[in-house]
Amino acid sequence: MRTRPAPLPSRGSDTRSPVIGVVAQNTTLYGPASMVRAIGDAGLDAGLPVTVGHVCGYDSVAATRRLVVRLTGQGVAGLIVVAPVDAAAAVLDAVPAGMPVVTVDGPPRCPTANVSVDQHAGGLLATRHLLANGHRTVWHVAGPEQWHGSRAREAGWRAALAEAGVQAPPTVRAEWSAASGYRCGRLLADNPSCTAVFAASDDIALGVMRAMAERGRRIPEDVSVVGFDDVPEAGYINPALTTVRQEFADVGREALRLLLDQLGASSRDAESVRLEPVLMTRGTVSAVA
Repeated sequence: MRTRPAPLPSRGSDTRSPVIGVVAQNTTLYGPASMVRAIGDAGLDAGLPVTVGHVCGYDSVAATRRLVVRLTGQGVAGLIVVAPVDAAAAVLDAVPAGMPVVTVDGPPRCPTANVSVDQHAGGLLATRHLLANGHRTVWHVAGPEQWHGSRAREAGWRAALAEAGVQAPPTVRAEWSAASGYRCGRLLADNPSCTAVFAASDDIALGVMRAMAERGRRIPEDVSVVGFDDVPEAGYINPALTTVRQEFADVGREALRLLLDQLGASSRDAESVRLEPVLMTRGTVSAVA
């Protein structure tokens, strides 16, 4: 299992340009969209054409399976499947036997070669940072339960609290949107014991911050907030958002490298690559007086 990105393999004197197919769901969201863009950028750097197919919604199994069939019918050399939700496991059944395939953020115990960011470690980073600043506990606004990453971030939050001997507060669950985070934030804002929040995404964190401000709870003087993803706007809001960064460019490079490894070999080894997230400390966390 690697924790650092490796260089793309050289194609040597081979001048072929096999087309790589990318299958993605719900690319309106920052995470999936960033992964697809990173794969495309890695393909461009390697001189490989990439064709992308996507469907709306993360439970559109039938539509995604049809997309896999269409791409493989067009003669792509291999597939990269962005598979962050439970329903994506059924999609992999549509991949023809022998077709080189790599998943990005695939299901636990993924049967294919897989690239992911260690979401559990990200949950640990965020929660430990808040506890280290003197907060007695940390509330978590989790993402949708059908997402692997959402569950892993929540598990990391629970693990950090457990190692500190702190009982976890009830989980508050949101969708991947600022509006949903705002609704959850309104519930937490009226709880005076809530002084620290780990939000499962930056969009959720922004909604929580808005709700706190409306209730007169200052960020970070009264409530500290940590997000996840490090969206481009995170460093420019006021106060700038402390968050857990995923290096999507590294994810794209690793996914393409694993696929090229398969294209250049007779084996289809299910290698797993897990990249480490990074805590970006900014202005939404302060020490408890």
